[in-house]
Amino acid sequence: MPAVPGIDPLDAALLALLAEEPRPGVLECSRRLGVARGTVQARLDRLRANGVIRGSAPQLDPAALGYPVTAFATLEISQGQGTDVRAHLASVPEVLELHTITGQGDMLCRIVARSNADLQRVIDRVVGFDGIVRASTAIALENPVPFRVLPLVEQAAGD
Repeated sequence: MPAVPGIDPLDAALLALLAEEPRPGVLECSRRLGVARGTVQARLDRLRANGVIRGSAPQLDPAALGYPVTAFATLEISQGQGTDVRAHLASVPEVLELHTITGQGDMLCRIVARSNADLQRVIDRVVGFDGIVRASTAIALENPVPFRVLPLVEQAAGD
């Protein structure tokens, strides 16, 4: 499979380094990768400008914050209510992600809760909006493949 323009093995190595250790300085990255500081800075600037790197915030663990229960809710919404439903869901702190989808349902959201009992409170808050017609919820038991992007980076770089 051909490499994606703009992502090469050096970019992949830089992204892997940043994924492993999110806050090394440019000088430390250049030392570890064996390239000039200016090269690393230019690569970082380009990767940010192209949207490959979207931030440098720490990765937070909802379970460590007291929200160990993760669930996915598929929502059916009333026609024409998408904007209002999005605003409603954005106001619920336990809604971590929202995707519009095809197939069964219109939206899929990842939600967290303090316990299974607390999950009922969160679901009630999520569906307690006139624009949401129906919800189907599945509790996640385990996360054997957590969110990851590095395999895509390696593939894009032609590895």
